[in-house]
Amino acid sequence: MSATTTTTLASSADGAANRDIFPDGYKTSGQQPPLASRVRPYEDFPKEITGPTLWHADEYRSSPEKWTHSFTDPEIREIEHAADTFISSDLPLTAITKEHFPLPILSSRLATLRADTLLNGPGFFLFKNLPVTRWTLHKSATAYMGLGTHLGYFVSQNGKGHVLGHVKDLGEDPTKTDRVRIYRTNARQYFHTDATDLVGLLCIARSMEGGESDIISTHRVFNRLQKEHPDVARTLCSDIWYFDRKGEHVEGQAPYYRGCVFYLENTDEPQPRVMLRFDPNNVTSLARYNSGPDAEIPPLNEAQLHAIKVLEDTCLSESLHMVLEPGDIQLLANWHVLHARTAYKDHAPGTVDEETGLERPRRHLMRLWLSTPEDEGGWKLPYSDSRWKKRGGIQVGEQAPICPLDAE
Repeated sequence: MSATTTTTLASSADGAANRDIFPDGYKTSGQQPPLASRVRPYEDFPKEITGPTLWHADEYRSSPEKWTHSFTDPEIREIEHAADTFISSDLPLTAITKEHFPLPILSSRLATLRADTLLNGPGFFLFKNLPVTRWTLHKSATAYMGLGTHLGYFVSQNGKGHVLGHVKDLGEDPTKTDRVRIYRTNARQYFHTDATDLVGLLCIARSMEGGESDIISTHRVFNRLQKEHPDVARTLCSDIWYFDRKGEHVEGQAPYYRGCVFYLENTDEPQPRVMLRFDPNNVTSLARYNSGPDAEIPPLNEAQLHAIKVLEDTCLSESLHMVLEPGDIQLLANWHVLHARTAYKDHAPGTVDEETGLERPRRHLMRLWLSTPEDEGGWKLPYSDSRWKKRGGIQVGEQAPICPLDAE
């Protein structure tokens, strides 16, 4: 089976699909390999990146006003009204669009945030104070997804079609990386990006300890690699990496695909932007295909193993650390921000909060993967689905989108 086998995309240029299956009218394109004609050699990459996407953690550690906003009472009332109105419509959550979720006060702020901060600026932001502790999971999910529609198009996050994901420890074995997604465990997550343009995390409940978030400017990392480890930069820019689809693919599609870690944006601009797509667990999990006499692909070589370590160490050395509280929404742009999570430990089952008398909940984050397509200001990607409304994500065949209100 060829590693370059591609997904058969719908005939629609933007991914428009059957509303009987995809209620908002668009299908997630899924895991696509890069187009060979759009993969640029290392020699085309800049020696140093400058501009608004480049930042240092020291700029933000002592200046939360630069990257956080606590929802005001009028903003919360607006969000709550939109959520209640949508819930009363009896439409499924998978049909929600920004037209279904009007935000007269916040809509312009969110549009500016998407363009100036997330896509073309530092690439991260934190909203605070969404009242999830007094809302039901249904209302919290509706408010969260409604806000998300003003930033992008939600895409499927797994083969089950989950467009509302849940980061929660389900007791799965984090060492089984060929079939277990780390967000379903309490293990540490190494610095990585998700398979979409933007990722959002809404904190519903904190853990007893750990589970804290770290982020870093990809362009800061790239500059350091070019200066301190140019051999690593070259390795990461080379088309020698294989990425595991972890069984979330259809018959006739390769269970892995080949590509780079760093890419250049697909544009004729004299200085195209550097982008990154990488999760170390998706390259170190391929032993079933790269070992033994029937190996289909080469194992990771010494230069690749070294590059993975240097990349992680560089991220760890100067990342921005944050702790998400219930009601916080963290937003990140995957193409130029890497993120990680510390390991965590939940309260033992049955642990009671002395103040409320209620059982302490387990750590729970709701997750959105949001697409920002080219025709709406998104980056020009080296993939065949770059013009799709719902580009990226994970899509298996005609699996319909679903919105579970808790982990399953």
